[in-house]
Amino acid sequence: MSISHQRLDRFLVVNTDLSKREIKLKLAQGKVLVDDHIVNDGSVIIHFFSQISLDGVSIQDNQPHYIMLHKPVGVVCATKDDKHITVIDLIRDNYGDEIANSLHIVGRLDLNTSGLVLLTNDSRWSSRVTSPEKKIEKHYRVTLENPISTDYIAAFQQGMYFDYEGITTKPAKLSIVSSHVAHVMLTEGRYHQIKRMFGRFRNPVVGLHRYAVGNLVLADSLALGASRDLTKEEVALIFLMIH
Repeated sequence: MSISHQRLDRFLVVNTDLSKREIKLKLAQGKVLVDDHIVNDGSVIIHFFSQISLDGVSIQDNQPHYIMLHKPVGVVCATKDDKHITVIDLIRDNYGDEIANSLHIVGRLDLNTSGLVLLTNDSRWSSRVTSPEKKIEKHYRVTLENPISTDYIAAFQQGMYFDYEGITTKPAKLSIVSSHVAHVMLTEGRYHQIKRMFGRFRNPVVGLHRYAVGNLVLADSLALGASRDLTKEEVALIFLMIH
């Protein structure tokens, strides 16, 4: 969703039956509230989620939504799909059509990857989360078909050249959990990047799960396929690991 910004007085002209002169008078009389504060200046810039009332009557009351979903394998990160259940279908079961239809996905996972998916109707927030400049870390637990050696650590840290895109991946952190399990942290999301990086070692990925984005960790209490609202603290928490 695009969060348009505009002047308060212009918004009131479009969304009420008042003339410009009448709106100017209402502003001077303290009859206009923005986010529960009296505003006298019509040039104040508002946005889609600004709470606006005139003479005690709500003119705009759009609510932002920030949602955490525990995506199962086999569910596609899309709004519509003819063959698979989508993350929006799962959200719809919990939140209903109106909210579900307003959401977009913040950083997708492929069909065979499980874990943390974020959805919102606030494009300002999602742009910050996905911006390469912000370097938000994405954390994955990876299960491999073959044993992992310490050679992987340096190779992931150095980055790998992908012929198809003509790019070298940014440094990634790999830590070995057990003989066949590793934790990987990325600050980018190239096409099937983790699978392709392990493919350099001819070691197929048999399980891939994203358990955190930034400092926001998938809640242990959230069942597979379930979703819930982020708290205000969690909405901000995701950015605390920016370098």
